[in-house]
Amino acid sequence: MLRQFFTATFPAHYRRRRPERVRSNPFISSFSKASKAVSLALPLAFAAAAAGCSSVPLKESGTLSTYSNLGAPKGKLSKSRAYVDGLSLAPIKTVAIEPTRFGFAAASRIKSPDDRAMVSNALDRALCISLSDRYQMVAAGESADLTIRSMVTDIVPTNKTMAGVSTVVSVGTGFALPIGVPRLPVGLGGLAVEAEAVDKSGAQRAAMVWARGALQNNPRVSEVGDAYGLASKFSSEFSRMLIAGKEPKGLDLSLPSRQRMKSWLGGKPKYVACDAFGREPGPVGAVAAKYGAPPQWTEKKPKPAAVYQPSAQP
Repeated sequence: MLRQFFTATFPAHYRRRRPERVRSNPFISSFSKASKAVSLALPLAFAAAAAGCSSVPLKESGTLSTYSNLGAPKGKLSKSRAYVDGLSLAPIKTVAIEPTRFGFAAASRIKSPDDRAMVSNALDRALCISLSDRYQMVAAGESADLTIRSMVTDIVPTNKTMAGVSTVVSVGTGFALPIGVPRLPVGLGGLAVEAEAVDKSGAQRAAMVWARGALQNNPRVSEVGDAYGLASKFSSEFSRMLIAGKEPKGLDLSLPSRQRMKSWLGGKPKYVACDAFGREPGPVGAVAAKYGAPPQWTEKKPKPAAVYQPSAQP
C-alpha cells in the first residue's frame, strides 16, 4: 500500500533521478567521509590524550604540621594522599582561609607575580564558596575554629602556542562536525598543592597532598591557563572532604547549592570574607574559556583592603 502511494505521488522520472542527486551531492559525500574519519580517529585521539596527560608528581614541601597522618596515594586523574579527623570537625562552626602561597619550585616556574596571585585567588575563592555550604567563613587573621593553609608546591606551565592551536582545532571541529575532538595532548599544564586545616590549638584536623595534570580542561592561551582551572578542582576535593568528614570517593554528583550558583555566576558570596579572593568571572568567563581566552582577561582582582599580610603566617 505504501508502495502504491509512493508510485502514484512521485513521477517515475523523479524516482529514478532522486538517488542520483543524493549520490552526486559533494557536501553530503564530504560530510559522510569526514564523519567516518572522525569515528575511526576518535578512539586514537582519546588514547593519545590520555598518554599525553601532563604528569605531576605528589610533593611534600615541608609546610604541613605533619605528614605522618596522610594515607597511601590514591586516584587516577587526580593523585592524592589525605587525612581527615571527622569527629573533631563535627562541632566546627567558623573557618578562616589564609591566602595560598607558592613554594620556591612553583614560583620559579611562573615569573609573573600577578599570574601566581590569580591562581592563588582562584583556589581560595573556590574553597571559600564551597565551604560556605557548611561553615561560617571569617576573614584570615580573625578568630576561627578552623584555619586552612595551602601551598602550591609545583606547576607545569601551559604551552600558550599549543593551547591556541588546540582551541582552533576544538572550536573548528565543533562547527564542522557533529562531535568534538579531545584536546591535543601537547603542551599541557599541571598543578600540585598541599593543604591542611588546623584548629585553635594548632592541631591538624585534615590535610591533603594533591597533584593533577591537565587533560579535560579547556585549553587557554596563558602560561597558567591549566593551573587556573585545576586550582578549583583541588578546592572541590578538599572542601568535600572537610564537609563530609571523610575522604571523597568518586565523582561529586550532587547539585550545587543556591549560594554556590549565585557566586559562580559572579554574584555576591554568602560571606563577606570570600570577597578577599575576588568574584567569579561568571558567564563572560565561561564564554572566554570556551574560546581559549586567557583567564587574565576576565578575572576580577580581590579588594586591596582584604589582602592578607604574609608577616602573620607562621
